[in-house]
Amino acid sequence: MTDTTTTSRAATHEAGALSHFLPYQLSIASNAVSSVIAERYRKRFGLKIPEWRVMAVLGDVGARGERATQREIAAATLMDKVAVNRACKVLEERDLVGRVRNQDDGRSHLLELTSEGQAIHAEVLPLAQATERELFDGFDATEEAMLRAMLDRMRVRACELLDTAE
Repeated sequence: MTDTTTTSRAATHEAGALSHFLPYQLSIASNAVSSVIAERYRKRFGLKIPEWRVMAVLGDVGARGERATQREIAAATLMDKVAVNRACKVLEERDLVGRVRNQDDGRSHLLELTSEGQAIHAEVLPLAQATERELFDGFDATEEAMLRAMLDRMRVRACELLDTAE
């Protein structure tokens, strides 16, 4: 290795280098993965990322025979309340999501996938799983498991730090 290469690598590893700043790396990786998925969902189903995330949560809770409030969806996805609200409105207009008054809390509504929403969810899930397999192409099973575990630990730790900041 030449001195120039060593110097260049050392410069990129400096504490202030954006490319080695964890939030930046996570954001760029997330945006790249989301872009691949978003393009596929948009082309095939006309769904944007926030809309699909809402549908994914409602599909999960619906599989348990439950419904969810917008607040619960925002908490499950870590999406902004406004983004969840917009996505829900679009999905309702497309008759993919239905809304009923929450009997336990008159200020909120319970949301669930309509039969058309369930049909799209059933089609999207295999597409999502196929895309995930493509993204992990070149990773062995151990690397995939380690990445998933590390991401989960990072999320848990970030939530802990949020809790202690309050």
